[in-house]
Amino acid sequence: MNTITPELLYMIDAIARHGSFAKAARELGKVPSAVTYSVRKLEDTLDVLLFDRSGHRAKLTPAGETLLQDGRQVLQSLDALAGRVKRVATGWELDLRVAVSAALPMDPLYDVIAEFRELASVTTLRLSTEVLSGTWDALASARCDLVIGADAGGVPSGAYWSHPLGELQFGFCVAPHHPLAQLGRPLTAADISAYCAVVLADTSRDLSARTRGLLMQQPQIVMPTMQDKIEAQIRGLGCGYLPLSLAAPYILRGELVQCATDDVVPITEQTVYAWRERRPGRALQWWLDKLRSPRLCESLLGMQGR
Repeated sequence: MNTITPELLYMIDAIARHGSFAKAARELGKVPSAVTYSVRKLEDTLDVLLFDRSGHRAKLTPAGETLLQDGRQVLQSLDALAGRVKRVATGWELDLRVAVSAALPMDPLYDVIAEFRELASVTTLRLSTEVLSGTWDALASARCDLVIGADAGGVPSGAYWSHPLGELQFGFCVAPHHPLAQLGRPLTAADISAYCAVVLADTSRDLSARTRGLLMQQPQIVMPTMQDKIEAQIRGLGCGYLPLSLAAPYILRGELVQCATDDVVPITEQTVYAWRERRPGRALQWWLDKLRSPRLCESLLGMQGR
């Protein structure tokens, strides 16, 4: 009899992520005693200890780490199998995972999402945001089926299909009360490097991480989301480049100032949307067709009204 079931793998994954049997039980909709009993029974059957329970957090043992790492691959394979079966039966994917660059606004996609939900009720749509190399990394590692806003110049090795989205423009922005806004002239690299930069961490897991517009030796604050980065710059906590597609409303309201730069090269980025499937399912093909709309692409790049 197979003692390691998908349910147990999901359970071990939840405990490892939360470091707590009780929190894992809440996520899984089970009582804590049932989770504890199931894991102890599996440990007894395998004659190994999967979790070290001596500290405040439940921590995986080396044996537990091995089971979880291999188990996640099994779960991914099962999910992929279920998706393929559903796709063969209906033509629609069970899940469609869309990764959007954090440099793009989500607002233009909400109407697209609403239209998709009306049409593709059998497909679960999963959206995520990625930063810098994280866009291509999500596609290369199969964490997404479609990426929107990837840097056209950073394509990793592998079989991908892509289509131009357009040029994304960045501006160097500070709060009106920031010292750099008071200089009254184009900023030099020396000016900028004297002040703290507000940055977003690259979300890549396997590909080499990148930075954008960060000078050597410049102190920095790393924020978790693009909106947090914008807010930090509005508060004068630091300076940095922002995609004008997102920064424009704050600049118009006077909450941010876009500064001209002298010996610093302006940042622009040619972006694409990209996918892996040679023969896309109906859900992915629907999104690819939608992204051919010049109006949608312009909205994502903040070009409308310029």
